[in-house]
Amino acid sequence: MSVKLDCQGLPCPQPVIKCKNAIESNNPSKIKVIVDNEAAKENVSRFMTTKGYEVTVKEKGSLFTVKGKKSGEEVQECEECAIMSDEELAKVSSKTLVFLNSEFLGNGDDELGAKLMFNFIATLSELEGSLWRIIMLNSAVKLATEGNPCLEKLKELEAAGVSILVCGTCLEHFNILDKKEAGETTNMLDVVTSLQLATKVIKA
Repeated sequence: MSVKLDCQGLPCPQPVIKCKNAIESNNPSKIKVIVDNEAAKENVSRFMTTKGYEVTVKEKGSLFTVKGKKSGEEVQECEECAIMSDEELAKVSSKTLVFLNSEFLGNGDDELGAKLMFNFIATLSELEGSLWRIIMLNSAVKLATEGNPCLEKLKELEAAGVSILVCGTCLEHFNILDKKEAGETTNMLDVVTSLQLATKVIKA
């Protein structure tokens, strides 16, 4: 079965939601989604991949055609193991989410706020195994772009297994989508789902 979705003119996360509903309702062997912005292309592509589709993207003018072909099993969020110690089980069940909505920490002086944010991100490694995901919205997306002092610390966290989600709509708003060097481009559906799955949320 093949499904085609025309999502031109729809802002994120609507294209991803339509794609999700089509896959869950029809389980198509092939799916094609047409979008007209970079953020939607990134998000739809990533969602298809998690659902076991091989993804190809064709660009024509301002349109992106994202095609998915069923190839394997879905990628699961959970971790499973036949035998785990109490400590290992605690680490698996603990999902601390850090929610950032500004490139500065605190209000008053932006220069000080930038330094505080750097120190905050540099200290997140102290959470060790409980740190699950970092979500960046609004001007916080600038932290994951080239030239930002926080970028290397974010890359270190990502290399250590921390999931970093960067708002695609926000990146497009600031015209810095092509400057993102850490994390995955995300959408509001991922944000809401992440908040639901998290066992603890730290808002900075």
